[in-house]
Amino acid sequence: MFGNLIASLDDPAVADGVLRALDDAALSGRVDAWASASGQPPAAVLSLCVRHFLDTASDDLWTQLIGIMSRAEDPGLAAVRAILTKMLPEGEA
Repeated sequence: MFGNLIASLDDPAVADGVLRALDDAALSGRVDAWASASGQPPAAVLSLCVRHFLDTASDDLWTQLIGIMSRAEDPGLAAVRAILTKMLPEGEA
């Protein structure tokens, strides 16, 4: 299921839907700040962050992500939230 979500993040409508589903004003604000700073739409920032995490995450980060997903009602959404939180730290843009 998470694999399907990742594969569909290139579709801006899907990425925008994921951002809305997160329902997290602070995290959305960080995505928007990075989007503004990079000249990319928020959906592209989401997709790039997830793909960069997948390409570069350490074993420890993967273990943490699996733990987060295993406890979540919606594992895919929980994973995206955790990835964005890691990739877009507060106060940086």
